[in-house]
Parts: sequence; C-alpha cells; structure tokens
Amino acid sequence: MTYRRLLSLFFLLLIPTDLYAGDYSSSNCCSNGNYTRNSSYSANLNATLSSLYKNIDSDGFYNASTGQGPDRANALALCRGDVQLSVCRECVQNGVATLVASCQVQKQAVFWDDFCTLRYSNATVYSTLATSPVYYLLYPVNVTSPDQFRVDLRTLLDDLRRRAAGGSSTRKVAAGNATGPDFQMIFGLVQCTPDLSSQDCTSCLVGAISEIPQCCDGMKGGRVLRPSCNLRFESAPFFNETRRQELESVPSSPPLIETPPQSPPSGKKNGSTTIAIIVVVVVVCLIVAVSVIVFLRNRKKQKPVDIPQSVDDISTVESLQYAFSIIKAATNDFSHHNKLGQGGFGSVYKGKLPNGLEIAVKRLSRDSGQGNIEFKNEVLLLAKLQHRNLVRLLGFSLEGMEKLLVYEYVQNGSLDNFIFDSVRHLNLDWDCRYKIIGGIARGILYLHEDSSLKIVHRDLKASNILLDSEMSPKIADFGMAKSFGQDETQGNTSRVVGTYGYMPPEYVMHGQFSIKSDVYSFGVLVLEIISGQKNNGFRRGGDSVGDLLSFAWESWQEGRGGEVVDPFLRSGSGSMNEMLRCIHIGLVCVQEDPADRPTMASVVLMLSSFSITLNLPSEPAFHVASGYGLDASLIHNSDSTNSHHRTTSRSTQQSQRSSRNGASITDLHPR
Repeated sequence: MTYRRLLSLFFLLLIPTDLYAGDYSSSNCCSNGNYTRNSSYSANLNATLSSLYKNIDSDGFYNASTGQGPDRANALALCRGDVQLSVCRECVQNGVATLVASCQVQKQAVFWDDFCTLRYSNATVYSTLATSPVYYLLYPVNVTSPDQFRVDLRTLLDDLRRRAAGGSSTRKVAAGNATGPDFQMIFGLVQCTPDLSSQDCTSCLVGAISEIPQCCDGMKGGRVLRPSCNLRFESAPFFNETRRQELESVPSSPPLIETPPQSPPSGKKNGSTTIAIIVVVVVVCLIVAVSVIVFLRNRKKQKPVDIPQSVDDISTVESLQYAFSIIKAATNDFSHHNKLGQGGFGSVYKGKLPNGLEIAVKRLSRDSGQGNIEFKNEVLLLAKLQHRNLVRLLGFSLEGMEKLLVYEYVQNGSLDNFIFDSVRHLNLDWDCRYKIIGGIARGILYLHEDSSLKIVHRDLKASNILLDSEMSPKIADFGMAKSFGQDETQGNTSRVVGTYGYMPPEYVMHGQFSIKSDVYSFGVLVLEIISGQKNNGFRRGGDSVGDLLSFAWESWQEGRGGEVVDPFLRSGSGSMNEMLRCIHIGLVCVQEDPADRPTMASVVLMLSSFSITLNLPSEPAFHVASGYGLDASLIHNSDSTNSHHRTTSRSTQQSQRSSRNGASITDLHPR
C-alpha cells in the first residue's frame, strides 16, 4: 500500500461516524500533463464541464467532448443510481466547481462525492475502463464475527456485481441486502459507468471487491471508489429503495396483488359477489399456469428446445451469414495446406477474407446430425458470447449440405504447444503464465455468471486454450458446452465426454456436471501451467510418479511445493510466493467434493488479491484412470481424431485410452 493510501486511511479513521453517512467529497488531480490558462484546451475543458450538469438526465449519466486532436477535452459524470435528478445535477455542478478550483492546470482529474463521480481528461474516457486512482472510505466500527462477515459480504457483493454487469448501456447498478452474522443486516450497492462493456464492468468491480481487505477489513461499512466503478456496504440502509428499483439494471419483482377494499355494509352482497368472482378468476389462472408449466416440462423432456428467435435474433443471424463462395475462396477451396486441425464434427482451415482478415473456418462433417434450425441456434448462442478471453465467432455459412462456422484466427496456437514443448516452454516466463491463468479464470467466470446463459464448458484443457499475438488466452471449442437457466445448478448425462485427467470424479462416475466441473478442470490447468507437465503421466526426473495432482498435493503438504514448479521458472525472476499461491489455488479447485471447490468469482478474487485468505485443501479427487469403474462405451476422449467409434473392454481401455469424441466440433489451434 502506498504512502498516500496509508495517509488517506489515517485521516479517514478520524472522521466522525455521523459524517460518514453522506458528508464527503474528494478530488484527485492526476499527473497526466498540464495545460496553460487561456489555451485551446482550457477553453474546451470549460465548455465540456459546463455542459455536464445541464444535460445529465434521469439515468444519471452523461459524457461530453469538445475540440479536436491534442486539445480535445473529454468528460463524463455518473450519479448514484438511487438519487433524484435534482440532487444529481447539484452534485455534478459542485463537482465541476471543485475540480476547477483544485486542479487548475492538470489535464486529467477525478472527483468523488456521496452522490456522484466526475472525471475529465485529454484522453478518451468514454467506454474506457479506468481503475485508478482509488479512494477509500470506511466506517470505523468492528464487526463481531469477522470471518463470517467476510463470507456474507462477498456473497452479497458477488451477486450485486453480476446484476450490475448485466445492465444496459444506460445504467449498470445494483443494490440489495443480506443477513450477516448475529442476524445483522448488510446493505450494499455497486455501480459502473454504463458505457463500459459487461466484461469491463465485471473486471472493475472484481478489482474493487478485492481491495476491501486493504481499506476496511472487518469494518461495518466501507467504500471503494474507482473512476469507472464503485461499491459501498454498510450495516444500515443508505439507498433510496423506491428510486433504486426504478433504475436497477435487473427488473424488480412484480408487485404483490392487493386485496380489494371492502364495501360498506349497505353493499355487502355486491362486495361479496365481486370478491367471489375475483377468487374464481385467480384460481382458474393458477390452474392454467400450472397446466402450462407441466406441459412445457414434459415437452422439454421429449424434444430439444430451440432458442426463441425474436426479430432481433433473426436479424443477428442474417447479419453473420457469409456466402459459401467467399469462404471457399478464402480457404483456397479447403486445401490440405490450409488445414489447421481435425475435430469430432469436422475439420478446421485457415483462411483470409478479401478485406485481409485472417479467419479459422470449421467445416462440419455431413454426418454431424445437426439440422439447419439447430445449426442457426448454435450460431446465435455462440455469437452472444463476447469476451476478450473467448474465441470470437465472426459468422457462418449455410449452403446445401455445407455448414461452416467462421472464427477469429488466433495467431500463436494452443497452450499445450507451448507448456508441454521442451523448447517453446522457454517463451513462457512466470509473468506470461500468470497472465494466462488470470485470463482463463476471467473467461470461465464470464461463461458461468455474466453471459446471457449460464454455460458449462465441460472440456477445458490446454489444447482448448488458444494464445493470441500478445499471448493472451482465449477459450475455444464449445462443442461439449451445456447451457443452463439462471436458476439451474447441475445436469446429468449418460454419455460422458471429455478428456482424461481434466474430468472431475462426479462427472466420470455418475455423469453429473455443473459449473464446479469447470472449476476442477481449471485447477488441473493451473497445475499444468506451473509445472509444464501433463496431469497424466507426470514425471519427476526420469521416473514416472503417477499423476500431477497427487505429486502436487504431497509436495505442498510436505512444504516442498517449489518442486512442482517448472525448473525454468525456478531459475527465473518470477515470484515464488505467487507460484506457491497458485499451486494452493489449483489444489483448492480439484477437491473431490464439488461443494468444497470455490466459484470462479472467488478464484478471480484469489488471483487478484494476496490479502484474501485461502482455504486449506484436503487431498484432491482421485485420479481417474481410463475405464475406472466405467462402461467403456460411455466414455469419449476428445484428444483423439479417429474417424470411427471404438468400444473396448476395460482391460484394453487401460492401455489404449482414446476414442472418438462424438460431440466436440471445434479444434481451432493453428499449426
């Protein structure tokens, strides 16, 4: 923590309790260059700032820019999601006056108040994530049960974060409350500037939540204020509930049906008749509703449910469609020279569009079993998954029997081509590997919590993680992914598909999968990235010692965790403490009981903040050798590209593990 932050916290501790509730403001004059008075930038800045409070509307957000080139002044203002417009405008007006007086020559500044945030810069601010500087406030009263309070607070803030990040382009705010220890209530509010994307809002709030231990750990209240987002929690209500429900990014619950008022005695008969009619209507409506629900559930069991295509959905699908002739020419008629890989549902080719954009084209085999409607539904689902750590679907082509999916081309191929290669692994120092681990975690978090549907990938492994030109990870291959409704938590299947060494025991043994299945696979990935070795057939020196999970657990238990680390990393400049912490996180993720594994939201927090205490892991889930207690006909290993399905006996399967993956349709890594 910097000297400035320590000094800030020292003075904040002296703030009287009654002042904390609403009387504060702060400004930060950033060191991003100065301007001279009477200059073009000075005039542009004054014009921009004066327009903010006049134009901000009931959504509580407005941005403005004036001028061109280096003299362009950019600013935006955001009001707390529950305040009235008059209060909002007054706050913004005061903020402008404060910044003009405090930051007379600085080209960049931020202002925070109880009701609004204001910032300006000579650089672009709209749709630009800004996480610093940071301002803290705390309520200097300790809670009675700190450990339980942390758990309850994190649960509340994680829920609010998901709801805020899922908001619209006009508001991203969520507020609510939860019961804390000793039956005390915790009230919270989180907010992002609505110009941010869902993933940037998530990233900003995850970082803000991870800073709570630095500012107000164990306190009854606190705030973390960033330029692009903020959070606040207290033990007493502080937001306007009525106004909050109007602006909340997630629709509030429908109002309760009020009981009709009773008529005066003289109209008692008519009143009774009216009430009787209402009761009958309500009962009939309930019967119809229950019948519809039962019908839909039975129908869901009998046939797959298509994604409902609204006018917007149909328009989206049509806008993504490429002419088959264009893709054919881009891949040089799907030449063998352009072939990148082979998956269970077809081949993948590199191509280049007429505009010079490089693409990866998945050509589905004609026996893939998908009809045109199912294919378009898959396209629609994939097109809605937009995150920097997911491979992006650019479009599709559908002509006759030809079904093509067009993806962005990822330059550096798959992660396994680096970490398991005796030469190329030297290109991945610790900073690069730590960046890859964090990117994968954020991508999975988006699938689990922040996408329009809850997605379980089910085949996370090193070969399905692609690396772009900056070695940032992108999750690929959604051929085995399953989607859930937001209220669903797990599913079951009689057809277990995946890759040995990455599948959790409850999935292998019972066909049960959930978001915790991906957490398990992520834990295996983390240990592989750190060690540079595969989970299956892990070797220490020249001798096989079984699987990586067992070795990592034994070494960590005995205080020899450093032996798990790739020797190349041990000899480098990376932080051994970070490596050991990541080994700890990996072991927590591969617990045998899914309930003991953290959520990906918790994992992202663990990776971003060393102040968060990690749970002690128990011995990890047993390593499932092929055919362990299973009917071999139910298991499909996605590492193989054989063209026919093999069913082997258990003894044969133990020595020959691979069989065709009948579900995976993506294998995008370049050669």
